[in-house]
Amino acid sequence: MVTQLSISPKAPWFRIEVDEADWRNEDARNLVNWYGQMLLVRRFEEKLLDLEKAGLIHGPAHASIGQEACGVGAMSVLGTDDKINGTHRAHHQMLAKLVNAELPENFDISRDAFAEGMDTAIYRLMAEIMGLSPGYCGGRGGSMHMRHADAGIVGTSAIIGGNPPHAVGYALADKMLGRDAISVTFFGDGATLAGTTYEAMNIAAAQNLPVIFFIENNLYGVSTHISEVTRETRLASRGVMLGITAIECDGMDVVAVHRAMTEARRIIGETNGPVVIEALCYRHLHQSGSRAGSDFGYRSREEETEWKKRDPVNRAHARLTALGLLSSEASSRIDSLVTERVAAAASRLTEPVAGGNTLRIPARLYPDPATVDDGIVGTLAELRGARFLDHDKMRAGATETLKYVAAASETIASAMARDPTIIVMGEDAHQMRGGVSGFTKGALERWPERILPMPIAENGFTGVALGAALNGLRPIVEIMFGDFCFTAADQIVNGVGKVRHMFGGGFPVPLVLRVRISPHTGYGSQHSGDPSALFGMFPGWRIVMPTTAFDYIGLMNSALRCDDPVVLFEHVAFYQREFDVPAGDRDFCIPFGSARVVRPGTACTVLATSVMVQNALDAVEESGIDAEVIDLRNLDHHGMDWETIGRSIRKTNRVIIAEQTARRLSMGATWCAEIQERFFDYLDHEIVRVTGGLAAPTVSLPLNLAALANTNDLREAMSKMCR
Repeated sequence: MVTQLSISPKAPWFRIEVDEADWRNEDARNLVNWYGQMLLVRRFEEKLLDLEKAGLIHGPAHASIGQEACGVGAMSVLGTDDKINGTHRAHHQMLAKLVNAELPENFDISRDAFAEGMDTAIYRLMAEIMGLSPGYCGGRGGSMHMRHADAGIVGTSAIIGGNPPHAVGYALADKMLGRDAISVTFFGDGATLAGTTYEAMNIAAAQNLPVIFFIENNLYGVSTHISEVTRETRLASRGVMLGITAIECDGMDVVAVHRAMTEARRIIGETNGPVVIEALCYRHLHQSGSRAGSDFGYRSREEETEWKKRDPVNRAHARLTALGLLSSEASSRIDSLVTERVAAAASRLTEPVAGGNTLRIPARLYPDPATVDDGIVGTLAELRGARFLDHDKMRAGATETLKYVAAASETIASAMARDPTIIVMGEDAHQMRGGVSGFTKGALERWPERILPMPIAENGFTGVALGAALNGLRPIVEIMFGDFCFTAADQIVNGVGKVRHMFGGGFPVPLVLRVRISPHTGYGSQHSGDPSALFGMFPGWRIVMPTTAFDYIGLMNSALRCDDPVVLFEHVAFYQREFDVPAGDRDFCIPFGSARVVRPGTACTVLATSVMVQNALDAVEESGIDAEVIDLRNLDHHGMDWETIGRSIRKTNRVIIAEQTARRLSMGATWCAEIQERFFDYLDHEIVRVTGGLAAPTVSLPLNLAALANTNDLREAMSKMCR
């Protein structure tokens, strides 16, 4: 006989409800201050919508009107050292966090004037949303991308589901660096259904990290109701399924949110682990702008009216009045105060147009267009004190032979001994005596707590690494096969690559991504790709491709000292090869932006990457053509060594670009254009590209080899060019 047994989840799941007694038991000054902050957020966003209607905001204005209790109630439990991030709808969270960071001790909004820092917070946040240079990000971020690390705002993300992994990374860094702080990531019902959010929750649970996943469930993803896109509309269940304690609360009640956050913080204090909060709330307006959602037909005016009866600002006002904590005089004073401070900020950012009643933005407040490309990457000032070495400086008799893979593991271990902020993240990184390729051998035995196993969730753990890098760690992240970069493409492109420039620059993003490429091994189309061109297409990454053990040591050490994100591509063909390296030295650097002339020559210049460097040398030997072979080593826009390349072209007047990968995936077309622009007058022959075919490598051995460029292709190209 079949018996059905009820199964209960491991994690608790409960709802916090508050009543008049709970309001009565809260500190009276706190209640009045929370009301004042909610009213400040309301007046701030009302002013933003006025500015938008006047054409003074370039871009969207995603108002949080109706959701103020979530922002203010949550911030009431956080300190400046606690980190937060949010999504495209984050004004309420940001303003509350900024103001709290400047709040004088014993401040009472019903009697005290705003401190200068509070006024500055209002002014700079408004300036940022308007895209102006006094903003926290110099106007680059606007409404959807806001950051002020000094207040614990590490950065919001407009990509739905993009921000939760970052907060998990903040929490990871705080935990590993011994800080007593928590992180909170705010997102909505839409992001709760995103795969990256699930990945972030799972990693937080697996690593037991002090992070709160705060779901502002306002029921609509733009115009789509939550019930139309998921069967289980109780979104807190997403935490329970992963073993995370889940709390539900009324997101329209500031005390309920405060109590939920207080309980979440208590749980983290006891368990160190994550908590999910689902706050049921409602945005009074449409996705963006000042119109109601009902104007667009996806919800009714009756529904909006019912929810407005629970408006958090009006509700707090009524309760405080009933409790005798808010007189009509105090209410008027608070409203006048916050309205005046918001108006003062707006007046500093606008000016009247002569002869009319309209406003404009003073030209002096706009960012200088000449700075548009500033801050994509850093200046490399952090490398100025490094000990640099290159092949030509190796002392005779002071070398040893070392396998590529051994050079990698020994370099990583040496760097981890030198810098306790370096961690390693990746699939199977903690097993098999050094991971799947042996790159954590040595480090694994000495610092197992710094070698973090990750689930098969590249987008999630790449985002976690970004958050950790923004909060004091230097993660080394392994992508097991190059093609897997595409599963992490959102975090690679929209996250890591853009974060510094988007938020105004001036802060480090020290992350190293190790990517293994193995196009010749028969693993087929989905495990054999070289995605280096993906990184080259989008700004923000430094790209290196070491072809020897010596280069691996030097470039990895530079990457681990660099404050920019660096992707390092490792070709599997090198792993078991032996190379000469300085005896006992695993700590030298190779400067970024330095190509290497592997073989001088006069007949033509071969610009090669990865295995094509050796193929070029073999082609020279077989053909007898006196080609100059250059190993580019650095492939990003900022790292291309045009000085070395140009010196060679001026000598040979002919150029071949050699890449093993498929033609449409190569960077050679971009380099062709650059060479034409820079050195056209020195070219006596069209530039020739040697690449693989159009198709991805497949499993069949002859088809696999046919898909890739090889020595024969290079020899033929040289012969045709130089005959």
